[in-house]
Order: sequence, then structure tokens, then C-alpha cells
Amino acid sequence: MEQKIEKKDEYIFPFEKLEVWQSAVELADFVLNLMESFPANRCCRLVGQMEAAVSGVAQKVAEGKGRHNNKEFISFLYSAKSSLFEMLTLTKILERRGFIKGREEKEIKRQAEIIDRKLYALINFLKDKN
Repeated sequence: MEQKIEKKDEYIFPFEKLEVWQSAVELADFVLNLMESFPANRCCRLVGQMEAAVSGVAQKVAEGKGRHNNKEFISFLYSAKSSLFEMLTLTKILERRGFIKGREEKEIKRQAEIIDRKLYALINFLKDKN
């Protein structure tokens, strides 16, 4: 019988505590699940770009959190915003091509807006801290 590891016994990396990182992982999961329904032989390049952009948001937040100072972290947070905006542009293109439905696009935009606001707040907090 396998023993469950309780959450309190798990090591939590500093970036995992950030709400913006958690939200970005949720968005990536939503978008990647959605993309699994795309036909395998269509939009391969756009799909690859979308996968990179949507996963890049959380990756850049995590990488930035691992930097030694807030200035570097802020730079990575701006890069995460860029990935978020790239993902939104790709979402619109894929919606116009019929691969993403209107309600799915709205959900992606809703989640992206939350992440954008969290990134903005974190950037401002770090700037004020300096």
C-alpha cells in the first residue's frame, strides 16, 4: 500500500508560493488541454508557438524568482507579460481560424487578465521595495 505524502511534508520552492505562478500554470494547463483536440496535421507551427508562449509565462516567473536581485526578477516578469501577450495574439488567430471557440477564447482572456494584473502588481511591489 502506497503512503500519501502530506502537503506539509513536501518542499515548496519559493516560486510555487507566488499566486501569479500558480495562475499561469492553471492557464497553461487549460490551453494545453484545449490544444489536444486540434487536428494533428493542422497549424503545427502555430501550435508550437502557442505551447511555448503559454508555458513560458510560468517558466519566466519561476526563473526570475531564482535570480539574485529584484531588478533581474522584474526583467523576467516583464518577459512573462510578453509571453502572455503573445499567447493572447495566438489565441485570437486560432479563434479566427476556427480552432478555438468564442467561449474558450473568453475564458483564456479572463484568466490572462488576472495574470496580467498580478504581474503588474508584483512588478510595482518589487519596484517600490528597491
